[in-house]
Amino acid sequence: MARSRNFIDALDLLTEQHAEVDRLFKLIESNRGNRRAAVGELADKLAAHTTIEEKLFYPCIMSEATRKLLHESVEEHLGIKRLLADMRAMELDADELDAKISVLKNLVSYHAHQEEEAELFPTVRKAMTVNELAVLGNEMIVMFEHLMAAEPCKLVPPDQPAEAVHLPA
Repeated sequence: MARSRNFIDALDLLTEQHAEVDRLFKLIESNRGNRRAAVGELADKLAAHTTIEEKLFYPCIMSEATRKLLHESVEEHLGIKRLLADMRAMELDADELDAKISVLKNLVSYHAHQEEEAELFPTVRKAMTVNELAVLGNEMIVMFEHLMAAEPCKLVPPDQPAEAVHLPA
């Protein structure tokens, strides 16, 4: 994370969280260690990550230039949450778990790297000052740490979510 004197750039924070999720996918796919624990950690981190994006990041960066991509992003988050809910609710055999992990990885990778990092983040970096990104980043890390302390995958109950988050106009 880009830090100096209590400074956490929001875009760098999200990019680092994307890299951490990539690391967890690799660990799960390697079949080393406790795979179920890694899946649980992945679910928690994805749930907390999508929450800080939806509650703090997306509303803060909403503009004519970002509107379409942000609405697509919350729909992608819905797909991610549904897969996480399925994984929590079901006793999956190895083949079913592998299939869900593969679909989840493809969805998360496309969303994080191609849409956010390649498309959205450069637009946001041009539109926001260093100070604005720092303030937002600090708010996001505080919320993320708070969520991680409270089992964030519980934010995705098995019978939810029915629809995507509604973003402000």
